[in-house]
Amino acid sequence: MAEALPSGVTSLAGSLPAGELEALLGAFRGYEAALMSNDIEVLDGSFAPGDDTLRGDANGLLVGHERIAAFRGLRGGVARRRIVELHVRVVAPDAALLVSVSAFDAGGTGLQTQLWQRSPAGTWTIGAAHVTGAPPALNRAVWRMAGTPLVPASAPGPLAGTTVAVKDLFDVAGFSVGAGNPVFLAEAGRASVDADAVAALRAAGAAVQGIAQTDEFAYSIAGRNVHYGTPPNPAVPGAIPGGSSSGPATAVSLGQATIGLATDTAGSIRVPASYQGLWGLRTTHGAVSTRGLLPLAPSFDTVGWLTRDAATLRAAAAASLAPASGGVVALRPAFVVAAELLEGCDPEVAAAFDAFVAELGGAGERVELGGLDAVFAAFRTVQGAEAWRADGAWVAAHPGAVGDDVAERFAIAAAITPGQELDAREVLRQARERFDAALGGRVLLLPSASSAAPPLDASAETIAAVRAATLRMTSVAGTGGYPAVSVPLMRVRTPSGSAPLGLCLVGPRGSDLALVDLAAALAAIAYAPE
Repeated sequence: MAEALPSGVTSLAGSLPAGELEALLGAFRGYEAALMSNDIEVLDGSFAPGDDTLRGDANGLLVGHERIAAFRGLRGGVARRRIVELHVRVVAPDAALLVSVSAFDAGGTGLQTQLWQRSPAGTWTIGAAHVTGAPPALNRAVWRMAGTPLVPASAPGPLAGTTVAVKDLFDVAGFSVGAGNPVFLAEAGRASVDADAVAALRAAGAAVQGIAQTDEFAYSIAGRNVHYGTPPNPAVPGAIPGGSSSGPATAVSLGQATIGLATDTAGSIRVPASYQGLWGLRTTHGAVSTRGLLPLAPSFDTVGWLTRDAATLRAAAAASLAPASGGVVALRPAFVVAAELLEGCDPEVAAAFDAFVAELGGAGERVELGGLDAVFAAFRTVQGAEAWRADGAWVAAHPGAVGDDVAERFAIAAAITPGQELDAREVLRQARERFDAALGGRVLLLPSASSAAPPLDASAETIAAVRAATLRMTSVAGTGGYPAVSVPLMRVRTPSGSAPLGLCLVGPRGSDLALVDLAAALAAIAYAPE
């Protein structure tokens, strides 16, 4: 007669020293109980200490106890579940593989695979784990709504077979714009026609997969949203995704959409592209119609796209650019760099950029743009004044409806005087002339962001510092009205391994398509086998 299995065990292979199986099962049950109660202290103690501990799920792999603990502290509790199967495979006297099937109270099942190991002190902890949860119908942090698709293409064309994640600022006929805020969404009327940028992609054969989340009113580059949550960053698990085009970027990065239709006022395409290893294009100011787009700062607002490859990015741009505004200006075959743009970058970012430029043979002339701190301050003043004119009345009429970080920006914007705005515009006018003269139609190279993607648990002070350093760089393209493409060509070392970093190419106004072609040529060289 076969020996009876311990309570709750579905199958068992191998054996452990006397008493150790019950100790192992006790540790497993304690871990499950801690999950249900979100007992952070017990959960931390359930994972082996050190840098070799692993935890993976659909959002990626976390390496090291420290990263796992940081993730857990921000995750909150997990959905209620019960273990319906538990299979134990003893692989060594001090190691066992546990595979369990869980049934969620709300429906669906999940799978957990855990390698438990016994320490010299006799404690059983998890050395590696992989979690497959019940697949959500819709990740609300990424998508406000989605379909199969939500809206079909309106005609055949070069984008046939592609799908679009539309940032929740563009009109989609039959749906409302939410701007990342549920109160705003509840009061919004439904659009009667598509925004021009949406219509252009549909006319080229692309279908709208859904409407993707954004930072509130697009007034951020972090990718956090207090109402809907922070979309994951598949390229750097446990890190922020970048924003404000966070939803479209993550949807593309996850493979849930081919194209992210987005906006870039001060970096909202280039930053998430850099953080997530995507291609992203900020177009020449005015080159793509903004009709049907909820504005933030019209002097700088541009339409653009996020994709996983250069060919798709070019096709989206070619389908959307006004015939006389984008891609018609030829590029001079020369690069320039400006050392002052790197002053606020993390040392790892500056080193990676310098190494890449060196591989290009020095990348041409060094130029001085001059007065970047004053330019950034002026840019922020004009952006704030325009943001208040666009959305300030609504924000003022709905106290408490906007997250603290965005509310603080609107409060600062409300205090900007007409005289301050006028003075700032003059600073930007002079800077634009100075930039045009320094660049002389050549392509400016710089990192797309001042750092790799910060961790989810980064402090508000850290995020603010990263934001300021990055905007000091990204505001150059906004000030000049230049197109800028972010190309996933660099990586930087991080405390947890490595992370993507975009190379940004800034070209003269109207050179959008030529700039993408140049970026694709650089990528072909960088990826070519030696």
